[in-house]
Amino acid sequence: MMRSWPACVLFISSLLTATFVSGDDLRFASYYGDHMVLQKAPERAVLWGYGTDNTTVVVTLSGLSARRNYSSYVSGGIWRVMLDPVKAGGPYKVTAAQKGGSPPEVTLTDVLFGDVWLCGGQSNMAFTVSQMYNSSAELAMAHKFPNVRIFQAARESSTVELPDLSRVEVHWSVPAADVLGGGDFTHFSAVCWVFGRQLYQTLQYPIGLVESCWGGTPVEAWSSSRPLRRCGVPQAESHNYFMPYGLEVFAGPMQNSVLWNAMIHPLLNMTITGAIWYQGEANSNHNRHLYNCTFPSMIDDWRMAFHQGSGGQTAPDFPFGFVQLSTWQKSSVDDGFPEIRWHQTADVGYTPNDRLHRTFMAVAMDLPDGHSPWGSIHPRFKEEVAFRLSLGARAVAYGEKGVAHQGPFPSAVDVKDTYLTVTYNQNISAKFSKDIFEICCSKEQTPCDSPDKFWLVVPMVPQGPTTVAVSLGSCERNHVASLRYAWRDWPCDFKACPIYSSDGLLPAPAFFRHLRL
Repeated sequence: MMRSWPACVLFISSLLTATFVSGDDLRFASYYGDHMVLQKAPERAVLWGYGTDNTTVVVTLSGLSARRNYSSYVSGGIWRVMLDPVKAGGPYKVTAAQKGGSPPEVTLTDVLFGDVWLCGGQSNMAFTVSQMYNSSAELAMAHKFPNVRIFQAARESSTVELPDLSRVEVHWSVPAADVLGGGDFTHFSAVCWVFGRQLYQTLQYPIGLVESCWGGTPVEAWSSSRPLRRCGVPQAESHNYFMPYGLEVFAGPMQNSVLWNAMIHPLLNMTITGAIWYQGEANSNHNRHLYNCTFPSMIDDWRMAFHQGSGGQTAPDFPFGFVQLSTWQKSSVDDGFPEIRWHQTADVGYTPNDRLHRTFMAVAMDLPDGHSPWGSIHPRFKEEVAFRLSLGARAVAYGEKGVAHQGPFPSAVDVKDTYLTVTYNQNISAKFSKDIFEICCSKEQTPCDSPDKFWLVVPMVPQGPTTVAVSLGSCERNHVASLRYAWRDWPCDFKACPIYSSDGLLPAPAFFRHLRL
């Protein structure tokens, strides 16, 4: 059966230039290869590549099901086809052939169909399997998961949107210790790998992992101009960005959109299930006040662009998971990390929410690592981070019932004579804390969100299955203006925050609440 690409969903960037077209060479685009995973049914996978102008390329899919052919006319040196839906499994063989071309055909083997996840962000996403705690055991069992395939874009930047990756760091590969355990911050991402491995253990069908990240980079570098304009980010402002002292070695490109152009835009034709993201440290001292706009807007823009780029196959609201910032400096009183954590939720405190629909969040502020060889900003507890992300994916992306993925969050705060009663939205496991809560005590009627406001550290004690009591300290009842929880860079030691879900697995996230408007 021969199928042609429908013109109504053709999405080829106007920037497809001769730079990526080499004479009459027939080839697939950079991110297709042996051992790859293509998106399974009900979505349809897109294949594209390069060929000789004014010829026809025939793509053949053969394997477990009947042989199927798809044709595409080559225009501007580009051909493109959309496959019929293929159920999870494999292996398949994909062949592209053109008359009069050199070579006459190109074949990709050991192709699987499953779910494709994109993994992005900065150095904590780039942090490799060999750097994580328990790395030896993780690397030793990699061969047991041959249906979890990995691919990694090379670190490149560009001032213009590129149609294809200019380089590939790791071509599609079956997992092995040497591929997963490359040099520090090179390949392969620990969070990405463990997330995919854990999903596979639940789903039992192929998972494709596409890593595209670069350490020391702000969200502006990963965003197109559209969300940056929407959020009022000056187009040249990122040139003035600086890394905190001691972290200069991890600095990557800082200019607006340069990584979107080179490392995300080229992937838009790929049909994906969803994305996970670990970034925000670089924005703790750069455009921090805009992050509650730039991050949600970047998600919106990626969703729109991947949906259009895949001819409508990637969901317009594909699931997006992220890691809420962990910790850096134990004695810091700077608001950088707490504010980014809050802004990561669009100032709501939890996800999904009305602004961040179909998102899921892994809280990581209770996973500090003061002895990390790569600095405390790079904690080694990536297996726990990936586990929390996988719970969110199972609940939000796959709709699995009965999977808890959110820690407790306050549903009500009641002011009593000498204390506050904080009621959570689920049963909790709580213990005494002398300093995790803070009260803004003010006679003024204005909100307590300016740096000059005084915050009073107050003790907390467990009260009931869903409640804790927070002392008012020296603050009079009528002067209690705002309440916040875990509002510090390093709020607690390893898995030792005072409030968790009743099973002790999921920490309550930081929150900020005005008690009088």
